[in-house]
Amino acid sequence: MRVALVHYHLQSGGVTRIICHVQRALRRRGITSVVLTGKPPSFQLDGSFRVVPGLQYEADRPRLNPDELVALMRREATEALGGAPDLWHVHNHSLGKSLLLPVALRQLAEEGEHLLFHIHDFAEDGRPANYQAMLERMAGGRGDVLTGLLYPQGQHLHYAVLNTRDFRYLREAGLDESQLHLLPNPVDLGPAEGGQSAPMGKPPLWLYPTRAIRRKNLGEFLLWSALTTRETLFATTSGPENPLEQPRYRRWRQVAAELGLPVRFELVGSNGHGFIDLLRMADVAMTTSVAEGFGMAFLEPWIVDTPVCGRDLQEVTAQFAGDGLRLPGCYERLEVPLDWVGEARVHGAALKGLERNLAAYGRKPGPGDLERVLAAWVRDGRIDFGRLDEAMQEQVLTRVVRHQAQAGLISPDKVPEPEILAQPLEENRRILQERYSLARYGERLESVYRQVAGAMVTPCDRLNGEVLLDRFLAPERLILLRVD
Repeated sequence: MRVALVHYHLQSGGVTRIICHVQRALRRRGITSVVLTGKPPSFQLDGSFRVVPGLQYEADRPRLNPDELVALMRREATEALGGAPDLWHVHNHSLGKSLLLPVALRQLAEEGEHLLFHIHDFAEDGRPANYQAMLERMAGGRGDVLTGLLYPQGQHLHYAVLNTRDFRYLREAGLDESQLHLLPNPVDLGPAEGGQSAPMGKPPLWLYPTRAIRRKNLGEFLLWSALTTRETLFATTSGPENPLEQPRYRRWRQVAAELGLPVRFELVGSNGHGFIDLLRMADVAMTTSVAEGFGMAFLEPWIVDTPVCGRDLQEVTAQFAGDGLRLPGCYERLEVPLDWVGEARVHGAALKGLERNLAAYGRKPGPGDLERVLAAWVRDGRIDFGRLDEAMQEQVLTRVVRHQAQAGLISPDKVPEPEILAQPLEENRRILQERYSLARYGERLESVYRQVAGAMVTPCDRLNGEVLLDRFLAPERLILLRVD
């Protein structure tokens, strides 16, 4: 079997890691693959690749038409594989990073090529600028045309997703389950970068293994540093790379310094420590993210004997629980008294956020939408801290630091001790090694490939894009940290 993997780049990031895992898994199973990428990788790739500049992000790629990109992709894949691909495994084609790639892929689909669309993230889910650019410049403002380009349907066109939420949404949008595959990411950290295994010393280290972008909810992480009465060092691994993220990030760093919080930032590289080494050193790995595509932060630390605690995201963790994984230190809501930020202020922020979020996708609030937002946010006079914007979060954090006696009004106001968090360590590690190993991933992937490559070629239809928007824009899902 010959497989062409397609992605915009091979720079550092989650999707690149998965592509590397894919190549390793395929090689072990005797499947030939090549990665077609927009520019050379930023590291030594353990596999074959070819550069097709037309695959780069929209701002960087050369001006090509779809026919030219299709011809280049076919030529490079065929030369590298020694023959035409049996299937094309394309990553995140519909995210809006390129206005050319979806059109070229639709052309490949109509010409009878077998494709697996591997969706890690959706433009419909918190990326309105990407969605609007595609709608206006690819589809002339017509949603049905855009859906036909982003989500073509045919027996020879299959989709892979990371979680049960996305699986359900695509199915409800009209995708036949025979063409839809749940493909959880493998959990494979490999060797430690620097061989560090000794703890960093006391106080205990509670590590947020993240690049601190906005949806990672850094304010909540700082709140936990203020709530914890025992001597503990809180730290993050990396800062954001996107310049648009920098002002908010700098403000949180300033707040942490002004309030004297026991927090350090960007430990990766500090004293020669790498990401995996820091995970090994940490007493606890913490996550306060409000949105994830897969949720690797809930899984990877267990592999190196580090327990996990923090905000539970049922949209992604439900499948982990179904596999038997236990997360005793995770909570679904972090509730603070509503009157700490003011009911009128919260209602105003909810309405403004709802209107802005929907307007970005060409929609307006319907009857009862605001009530649905508030019902999800507020319960019994308390509001979930993760739904607040940065200004309100900073107000709560400052209040807790300056009036420690009021910390008990937050629920939960503490997380279990590390010893309790670590109780499922052995069982969780066993489950991950059995169900999320690279070998298991390779088995799943080959099974999917054989279904895709063996499928009958049929005329192309499209999914119902309005259903996808309905699901992702449901008022209950509104989070101010995801609204521009």
